[in-house]
Amino acid sequence: MSVVTEEILDGLRVRVYPTRDEMGRAAARDVADRMRGLLASQGRVRMVFASAPSQNELLDHLVRAEGLDWSRVTAFHMDEYIGLEPDAPQSFGRFLRDRLFDLVHPGRVHLIDSTRPAGEECERYAALLAEAPVDIVCLGIGENGHIAFNDPEVADFEDPLPVKVVELDERSRQQQVNDGCFDTLDSVPRHAITLTIPMLLSGRALFCVVPGPTKREAVRATLRGPVSPECPASVLRRHPDCTLYLDADSYEA
Repeated sequence: MSVVTEEILDGLRVRVYPTRDEMGRAAARDVADRMRGLLASQGRVRMVFASAPSQNELLDHLVRAEGLDWSRVTAFHMDEYIGLEPDAPQSFGRFLRDRLFDLVHPGRVHLIDSTRPAGEECERYAALLAEAPVDIVCLGIGENGHIAFNDPEVADFEDPLPVKVVELDERSRQQQVNDGCFDTLDSVPRHAITLTIPMLLSGRALFCVVPGPTKREAVRATLRGPVSPECPASVLRRHPDCTLYLDADSYEA
């Protein structure tokens, strides 16, 4: 896995790989190495995963990583549409079950249940997250710079809530169509439950995987623009242990 470019911006490590597969393999190797180290020193590892096609290569390689005792992993995901049935093809919980959880069988999996009253579900999920620190967060960046479903209009770097209900902006919803998850913009739900930015940043180590030309603008704003809610992902530059994995299509020097 050859790195085309490597740089550090503020505290953010940036690594660029020639292909999407090499990017995903490198990220999975680093996540697995961190998991092994933690499992050697503590009883359980608590992880949060993003659900999006941009994460496919990371998840594919992580499933095949050797020497991981997944029975000692507690897994969460970072967002979910409100109103979708849990087995709907577009459900983020189902995405992770299909791509990861049903293949490696973590000891505990906590999924957001968006069929419950949204406020109650936010409180329930926040309580689960608060039981112990989060060790690892595997995330991506949206076309509008969002992390989880913290779009620019609702992103709050000092958010007092760990989990909240948000209204999705049109660009975020259009990305779901561009990704092939929905056929039309009107079919994309308008509201979701999301982990907030402080909750995501509370993870001890963050591994952010962002491939493809549609993410180039967001990556540029993350790396070259001000740290601002106008590009929520720019806050990753403030985290003490975050690595951003890019491919040649998503990176612009």
